[in-house]
Amino acid sequence: METVVFVGAATEDAIAVTAHHPSPDERVVVDDLVRSGGGPAATAAVTAARLGVPAQVIAAVGDDRPGHDVIDGLDAAGVDTRHVRVTPHAGTQSVVVICSRSDATRAICTTAAPPVELDEAAAEAVRSADWVHVDHHGWPPVARLLADIPPSDRPRLSVDAGYAVDDLRCRPDEVTLYVPTADRLRAEYGSTDLDAALAACTAHTVVATDGANGSIGRDHRGRLRRVPGLPIEPVSTLGAGDVFHGALLTAVVRERPLHEAMAYAGIAAALSCRAVDGRSAIPTDHEIETHLSELKEYA
Repeated sequence: METVVFVGAATEDAIAVTAHHPSPDERVVVDDLVRSGGGPAATAAVTAARLGVPAQVIAAVGDDRPGHDVIDGLDAAGVDTRHVRVTPHAGTQSVVVICSRSDATRAICTTAAPPVELDEAAAEAVRSADWVHVDHHGWPPVARLLADIPPSDRPRLSVDAGYAVDDLRCRPDEVTLYVPTADRLRAEYGSTDLDAALAACTAHTVVATDGANGSIGRDHRGRLRRVPGLPIEPVSTLGAGDVFHGALLTAVVRERPLHEAMAYAGIAAALSCRAVDGRSAIPTDHEIETHLSELKEYA
């Protein structure tokens, strides 16, 4: 089994589900209030572990109750947390999310995250991995480390570009699997034509996520792949993109063709929307395969 390391944000989330987003000075009674671990890289790692791929996380939390809860949650999910750094005199990144049922949107408030720093053990974990997955928070330290390593000796790199990733535009050819949102990819390449933006991206393989519409990808041979989303009535879409990343990488590690990997990830992301938080409804590999077998184009 290949070694997969996830580097980036690990957070404590508080998620409130409301009928609508509160107006200024309005007090609302929530339909549900859930606390859960979150963070793009951490939730992607939880997804991979849930689907049977051993996952390590490199992240930073504060020396506080939320930080220890974050680590406990990752441990319980079967994620290797030996490289999660407890940062003295720092607070764990805490996130408050308000999910509106009326328009299926959400508002997010977050504290600043402790910086991810690679000590020698964590740096060696990155250098020796087969795959390294980074989010916007994990990219800077990993990019600095890999800059001193010859390309032939680097691990394959998967990048979650759901949020803006600093200084990534100048080095996309060093990325094996690049996964932005469709809107971000269009913005990066100054094109309203998604197909043209996919063609312009120099990453080995690129997959653009487009919410309920599914995803569109371009493989290393330049072939475009479109995969529709799995129809589902979501309870919340929080964390669905992070689940997509973890499931997509799982399928790619298992050497599935890109269109199958995209379908596999889309099903995982859709099914994760059955719960308020981004993790408790992550499906099993068996659940995903059952849905996948029902799709004629992938049978």
